[in-house]
Formats: sequence, C-alpha cells, structure tokens
Amino acid sequence: MKERTLTLLEDMLRIHSPSRHEHQMTEYLVKYLNNIGARVYLHENQVQYGGDSPVIFAEILGTLDAPPVTLNAHTDVIEPNAELNIIKDGNQWRTDGTTTLGGDDKAGLAAILGAIDYLKRHAIPHRTFYLVITPGEEQGMLGARHTNWEEVDAEMTLPKNMIVFDNAGRADRVAYQAPCSYHFEVTIHGRKAHAGIEPEAGISAIQLASQIISELPLLRIDADTTANISTIQSDFPTNVVPDRCTFTGEVRTQSQERADQILAQYESIIQQQVGDSKHYDFKATLDYPALRSKDGGAFVQEVIEAYQAIGVQAKPQIIGGGSDANFFAAHGFNAAIVGVGMQQVHTTEEYLEIDQLLLTTEMLVHYLTQ
Repeated sequence: MKERTLTLLEDMLRIHSPSRHEHQMTEYLVKYLNNIGARVYLHENQVQYGGDSPVIFAEILGTLDAPPVTLNAHTDVIEPNAELNIIKDGNQWRTDGTTTLGGDDKAGLAAILGAIDYLKRHAIPHRTFYLVITPGEEQGMLGARHTNWEEVDAEMTLPKNMIVFDNAGRADRVAYQAPCSYHFEVTIHGRKAHAGIEPEAGISAIQLASQIISELPLLRIDADTTANISTIQSDFPTNVVPDRCTFTGEVRTQSQERADQILAQYESIIQQQVGDSKHYDFKATLDYPALRSKDGGAFVQEVIEAYQAIGVQAKPQIIGGGSDANFFAAHGFNAAIVGVGMQQVHTTEEYLEIDQLLLTTEMLVHYLTQ
C-alpha cells in the first residue's frame, strides 16, 4: 500500500492545478475512476465562478452490509506551485523553498486513491462509498459553494456521513467543529475641504475610520471568536481632507449567534462615531457557514475508533478554519475532517509527513472494510 500510495501522490503533485485551473487534475482523477469501474457524475458548475473544472461525484459499489459513506478532498493548490521540485528527505517530502508542495490537498486525494487502489488490487470486500472531489476550495470553497444539490440528488444520492481529507497536521486529530466566517466592509463618508486653508470645514473620513477601528473588538475576542482588519483604503492629495475611507476584515466564530452579536456591535460603534447612517456603509457577507456534528459526535467517534484500531490514539478536535465541509454541513452532511500529515500549508515551507499520510490511508482501508 505504501509504494502505490506514494506513487499516486507524486503523480498528482506533479500536475499543476491552481484554483480555477484544475482541468488536468480532473482528467487524471476521472480516468482513474473510470478504470476502476466507478460510476462518475461531473457536476458542471464551474461557469458560475470562472473555473474550468467540474465537481467530481463518484459511486464505488461494495459488497459489505455496512452503511455507505462519502469521502471528500479537493483538487486545487495554493500558488506558487508551478515547476515543483520535490525533495524527499526521509519521512518528509518538501520543496526547494521556491514553491508550495501542494500536499494541501493532493495528500488527501492520495489517501483516498491509495485506499481504493489497495482494496481493488487485493479484491478485498468493502462497503459502498462515494466521492465528492471539488475544485476551487482554496479560493472560497468555490466548487462546494456553487453546487446545485437538486441536480446532484437527481443523479446520485450520497450518504450524509462524510470523511473530509483536508485537515492540517498529524493523523491523531479528527475535527468535527469549525467556525462560520463573515467578511465585512465599512465605508466612511466625510466632507472634503482644503487641508491647508480651511480644514475646519472638512470631516476626515480617515480620522473617523481610525477612531472606529480603535474601538472595535479585534484579534482574539474570546475562546471561540476572532476578528481582523485586513485592508484600509483612502487615497487623496495631502492638501485635501479625505471624504472617503474604506476598511475591510473578517469575523470568525464557532457560533452563528455570536457572529450576529459581534457584527451588530460593530455597526453600533460605527453609528456612535459617525451618527447619521448616510455617512457610512456597512456590509457583512457570509464567507462560509459553521460546521457542527449532527449526531452528537457519534460518526466522529466511529472514525476515531478506526484510527484506534490501527494503533493511532486519535482525539476529537475543534478547528479555527473553514473548508468544503462547512458548505456540505449546510446541506445536511455530517463531517469528520482528518489529517494527512500536511504541515505549514499555504507557504513555500510546506512539507508532508509521509508516515501520517499512510496512517490515514490505513485508517480508511480499515473503516471501509468493517
């Protein structure tokens, strides 16, 4: 299993598949799935966000009388990733430091394909399972976000228990809860005046924005909530009191109610500083919904027990980032997000711990054969 899984991993790492341009990776996977006799459905939703690849849905029939399960990973990687130079250093695979590795999420795909390959090559009985392989995850979960589930359900009925192979870190953490995230944009409208002759006649939008920002709860707000300002924009000559300033940021929290509370607090602070609502614009947009266990953690415990059966003392985990699982949860899926050994993801220092990838592959084989 090790040799074949790592061969599949290397094959996929060498396919350049940045977000919105995953067609070569999609072709590789569809060919693989067709060769093993899977029933494949390509959900062509990419035109909605300017991508070039569909969401891949697949059904792999089994013979065991056990509940089916859905498996998920994504095809896109973080740039820069072209002209990848893989350095195999013992248990670590990394790059020469000029590119990302793409272990996020090619390692997740390798765990899935490695398990399938092992089951098929050795004709091992297994339960029926389904795949959902998405493009565009790294740019806002685009494939998952734009999935039309009525169209999917007309083609293929997927079981709601889902293992997502996209958790950073080692194989001993199984995430079951993740926050919702909101992007917010605030524009302050002041009044122009000549800054050297009659500044008293102006209202500085930059000054108002700075006063507002100084009062907003930011960074670590509480154990479950973070917020951040990421951009501030106002471009005027030095002799003009600026009448416009825009700043943007995000709020993440494990509770939708807490998100609503923080955003309401933000607008209240803005109103106190600015006054009339015609002097500001405040817009909050949901980036992704919260992820929660839908069965009190029972499915996550099943996955943990599959790890324990192969000697990994896995534990449940609450994480602070979003993934496709958040959007799947909004459509009734019950997700467990497992680690595949990827470390320092989204950087050119990214590396993979191969032993952790192989442990998750072994866990999946065990789970599918029970």
